[in-house]
Amino acid sequence: MITRRRVWQLICGLPLIAAAVGRAAAQPPAGPLPSPSGGPGMEMLTVFLRHDQAKTLDEINSHLKSTGWYKNFPPEGVEVMSWYVMMGIGQVVTLKFPAEKLRDINALIEREAWGGYRTEFYPTYDYRALYKQEQAKNPG
Repeated sequence: MITRRRVWQLICGLPLIAAAVGRAAAQPPAGPLPSPSGGPGMEMLTVFLRHDQAKTLDEINSHLKSTGWYKNFPPEGVEVMSWYVMMGIGQVVTLKFPAEKLRDINALIEREAWGGYRTEFYPTYDYRALYKQEQAKNPG
């Protein structure tokens, strides 16, 4: 049997329940974070194209021209995200591409860039969005 006291306890508790339900509904559902490399199946790669210092710049450019580097890089379906010159190192190129293009990128660099550049490869991802989330969680 429900007493008057129990009814008043239930009525008084309704605002607390409503507030809790409202907060839960206002929060977005926790889902997977967007891929920092641009989506499912997408990869990013940073390539260091180190100048062969035994050669002059003219010799390097002549080699790259003779191999077709300027016509063929990057391969079709590969996006250049950034391309910088780092004095004393050479060029640093960040690429974004479907995972199945990795072999094409590697083969093209081996065929056409080697002899002008020494190369290094680093898997890469875009940290900007993740960093902004961390900043928002840790103000001050």
